[in-house]
Amino acid sequence: MEIDLISLVTLVWNRRKDVFKITFVFAFLGIVTALISPKEFSATSTFIPQAEESPSSGGALGGLASLAGVNLGSINGGSEISPVLYPKIVSSINFQKALLDAKIRVNGYDSTMTYQEYYNQVHSPGIFDMIKKYTIGLPGIFIKKLKGEPEDLVIQEEDGIIRVSQEEYSHCNRIASQLKIAPNEKEGIVMVSFTMPEPLMAAEMVKFAVDLLQEEIIRFKIKNAKEQLRFTEGQFLEKKKEFEDAQDKLAYFKERNQNLNSEYANNQLDRLQTNYNFNFEVYSELAKQVEQAKLQVAKNTPVFSFIQPVTIPLEKSNLRGSTVLIIFLMIGFSFSIAYIIGTEFLRRRHSK
Repeated sequence: MEIDLISLVTLVWNRRKDVFKITFVFAFLGIVTALISPKEFSATSTFIPQAEESPSSGGALGGLASLAGVNLGSINGGSEISPVLYPKIVSSINFQKALLDAKIRVNGYDSTMTYQEYYNQVHSPGIFDMIKKYTIGLPGIFIKKLKGEPEDLVIQEEDGIIRVSQEEYSHCNRIASQLKIAPNEKEGIVMVSFTMPEPLMAAEMVKFAVDLLQEEIIRFKIKNAKEQLRFTEGQFLEKKKEFEDAQDKLAYFKERNQNLNSEYANNQLDRLQTNYNFNFEVYSELAKQVEQAKLQVAKNTPVFSFIQPVTIPLEKSNLRGSTVLIIFLMIGFSFSIAYIIGTEFLRRRHSK
């Protein structure tokens, strides 16, 4: 089926008034949308997580210790959280609950208030939010009323049980849509952004989120270091006892066989001496590992190296009014062409 472009252009030109009318309607809708759409500002921060180099696991003594049943490599490794897991941390309910207490400054108010207080007392939902709530979200409202959901939600966590109210749960859902974290494994950077109705609030929230994430990483590292210290001290005490036993056996044998010069006695002495040297080297290495583990617990260094610190955004993150208008004009013009072609096709079909 061939398309006659000349006839198509002629048809559109003859019905150009319809094109103007439909495009004008969409342009009006674009202006209204641009005027009533809420303002959104996104503040961002980009950083590089500092990855500690694993200290030597004992060199040649590592193999020696492994023969004794001690894995020296496991003592120092595994103390870092991969940036890939950062989104899991910020999406956890306890992290989001902590964000509810973030202090922010609001235009027109002298004192600061928390994120939760702002959305409970100051922020009023926009027209779009109201339309969305009572159109798309209306079935959900009815379902909640029929189900009679409890006032509090109980969420099982690894370290205990967290109780979340329905109000807090709705705030956490909003935070999940406002807070974005994007780790880039290839470049080794992490970008965190937060969207709020005012630029200063967006900057304060993203800074609070980054600081909170840093605290979580440090807490995890200290927890790991303490566990490593307990493990190393346990291995140290065990090998210390074995070393002291080998030391006592060697001393006892030398004392009982001072004047003996037989091959059997020399062979026994060599065995005891070798066992003593072996336990002494493992014992000495574990003593060093205990001191390293103690230093690791006391270590307190910055976790993030910032490439882009938090700055107050100057422009809206959502579409500009002019961009919205252009989009609606394009949609209106395309719709008018489709409408003219469709109505002409139906007219010709009915006339046959």
